[in-house]
Amino acid sequence: RLAVGGEDGDYLHLEYAGGDRLYLPVTRIGLVQRYRSPSEDLPRLDKLGAAAWEKCRRKAQEGIEQMAHELLELYARRQTATRPPYSGQDHAYREFAATFPYEETRDQARAIEDVLKDLGGPRPMDRLICGDVGYGKTEVALRAAFRAVADGRQVAVLVPTTVLAAQHARGFRRRFEQYPVTVEMLSRFVSPADQKGVLERVAKGGVDVVVGTHRLLQRDVRWKDLGLVVIDEEHRFGVAHKERLKELRAQVDVLTLSATPIPRTLNLGLSGVRDLSIIETPPADRLAVRTTLSRFDEELVREALRRELHRGGQVYFVHNRVQSIEAMADQVRALVPEARVALGHGQMNERELETVMERFVGGEVDVLVCTAIIESGLDIPRANTIIINRADLFGLADLYQLRGRVGRSNLRAYALLLVPAEEDLTGDARKRLQALQEFTELGAGFKIATHDLEIRGAGDFLGKSQSGHIAAIGFDLYAELLEEAVQRLRGAPVDHPPEPEIRLKVPAHFPVDYVADPRQRLELYERLTRAADDPEVDDLRYELIDRYGPVPPPVEHLLAVMKIRRRLRALRATSFDFTGRELVLAFGDNPRVDPGRVLALVQGDPKHYRVTPDHRLLWAPGPVEGAQILARAAELLNRLE
Repeated sequence: RLAVGGEDGDYLHLEYAGGDRLYLPVTRIGLVQRYRSPSEDLPRLDKLGAAAWEKCRRKAQEGIEQMAHELLELYARRQTATRPPYSGQDHAYREFAATFPYEETRDQARAIEDVLKDLGGPRPMDRLICGDVGYGKTEVALRAAFRAVADGRQVAVLVPTTVLAAQHARGFRRRFEQYPVTVEMLSRFVSPADQKGVLERVAKGGVDVVVGTHRLLQRDVRWKDLGLVVIDEEHRFGVAHKERLKELRAQVDVLTLSATPIPRTLNLGLSGVRDLSIIETPPADRLAVRTTLSRFDEELVREALRRELHRGGQVYFVHNRVQSIEAMADQVRALVPEARVALGHGQMNERELETVMERFVGGEVDVLVCTAIIESGLDIPRANTIIINRADLFGLADLYQLRGRVGRSNLRAYALLLVPAEEDLTGDARKRLQALQEFTELGAGFKIATHDLEIRGAGDFLGKSQSGHIAAIGFDLYAELLEEAVQRLRGAPVDHPPEPEIRLKVPAHFPVDYVADPRQRLELYERLTRAADDPEVDDLRYELIDRYGPVPPPVEHLLAVMKIRRRLRALRATSFDFTGRELVLAFGDNPRVDPGRVLALVQGDPKHYRVTPDHRLLWAPGPVEGAQILARAAELLNRLE
C-alpha cells in the first residue's frame, strides 16, 4: 500500500536480480503472470531493464512458431486429403452400442457423436478424447472401431505398454465376440513365430483389429486397408514413433485418447488445429477414491490389505525399486499369510509377466506387488485398494495415474500413500502429496490443473523441446504466444492493446479491513483485470457484497476504474490522468478514435477542450472530486466512442 500523488493505492512489489524494485499499480496487473512450469527448478531472475529476458522470450517464440507451423501444415494436408465417408449408423451399429453394459454419461455421448460425425465426413479425422481415468474413453474408441470394421477397413490400436496392450486386446475381443471381427495382438508378449503369422494375415486383410505397442509402427507392418488408428496416451511414445504417427495422420483417421488434462489455455491455442472432446462427467455410481497419507506402519498396511480382502477385492502394492521388490513381497506375505501374493515388474521376461497379469485379472492373485508398470490405463474393477510405498518419490501426474487404477466400480476405493517421516520430505514432495489429498473428488484430473499435473501434461503433450520453452518463459505466457502464433499463421490479426496507466486521483483499491487476506486481494485484482465486459464486473460486485458485505467507496471506485480501463484498451489509449483541473487522455500508435470526433469537440468548445502536439486530449470539466472525477472520465469516453 503506497501513497502516490497524495492518493493511497495497492501496488505489486516486484523484485529483480540485484535487488532492483518495481512498484506496479494493481490496475495494470494484467502485465504480470504467475510463473508455472513442468520443471522443478526456479527460474533465474534478470536485472531490471536487462536484455536477457527479451532474448529468452524471442527464442521460445521461434520454437513456438515452428511448432505452430508444423501443426498447421499437417492440418492443411488433412483438409485437402479426402476419403470416402463412412456409412451412417445402421441397425448393426445400434445393436453394438446397446451391448455397452453401462449408461453413457453426457460427455461420453457427446464425444461418441463427435467421432461419428468426423467419420461421416469426407476428411480424415484427427480427434483427441481427453478424459479422466476410468471415464469411458475406451468405449468411444470401440464405437469408432466398429464403424471402421463394418465398412471393411482395418483398425490399429496403439498403446504404450505390453500390459496395457494385453488388457485392450481382451477388452476388444470381449466387446466383439458376438460379431465376425478378428482381434489380434502384437507386442513382446507374442512369440516371433506368432507375430510373423499375425503380420501375414494383416497384410492379406485377415485381421480386422490389431492391438499393439510401438511394434505396430515398424516398417514391416503392412496393411491391406488401414482406416483407423487409435492411440492411447500418445505422449508416452518417443520422437521417432511420433514422426511415424505424423505420416499416418495425413492419410488415415486418427483418434487419440489421453487422461492427461489439456489445459484450457492450451486448448485455445490448439482449437481448430486439433479437434478436441473432453469427458468431464464421472460414470453414474462412481465414488471418489479416499486418499490417506501415512508413515510406513506394518499394522496400518496389514489393516488396509485385510479390509480389501474381506470384501472380496484385490490390492495393488506399488514398490518402484526392482532391486528390493522381492524383499517387499516377502514382507507383504508375512503381514497377510492368507493372501495370494504375486510379483510384477518390467524386468521380468514377457511370458512370466503376462502370466502374472493374467492371473491377477482372473482373480487368482489377491495382492500384486509391482512397480509403476501398472500406471497406464489398466482396468480391473475388483482391484479397489492401492498402497504406494515411498509416494514422495513420484511426480504428481504419476501418483494421479496410479490412484486412477482403483475406484473403477461402484465400490468405495482406497489409496494409501506411504512416506518417510514428515521432516525427511522435501518441500516439493510435501506439496505434491497435499495436492493429491485435497483433490479427491471425481474428475479431479481437471482440477489438479492449478498444480503441476496440467503443466507437465502440457509439456508431455507438446514434446520435449516445447517443455524447455515452457520452463524458460512459464506456462501462461507460452499458451498466450502459441495462440497468437496459430492466429498469425492463419492470417488472423493479432492485437496487443496497450495496458493503460490510470491516475485519476481517486482512492481505488480493496481496503485491508474489507478483504484482509493479501492472497484473496491479489486474486480479486486478477479477476477484475480478466473481466471481459461490464456485466462481468457487476457480477463480481454482487459476489463481493455476498462474501464481504456492503462495498466501501474505494472498492466502488476500483470497479468503475476497471470498467474505464477496458474502454481505454479498446481505444488504444496509453494513459488517463487527472491533474486536479483537467482530464488528460494520451494515445499510442494506431489509436482507435475517430479524428473527426476529437476535432468536433475542440472546435465546439475550445475553452474546455484542447489537443497537444504529442497527441493528448485535454478536457477541463470544472471543479470535481472523488466519484465525480470517474463520472466525468466515463463521460469523455462516451463522447469519443
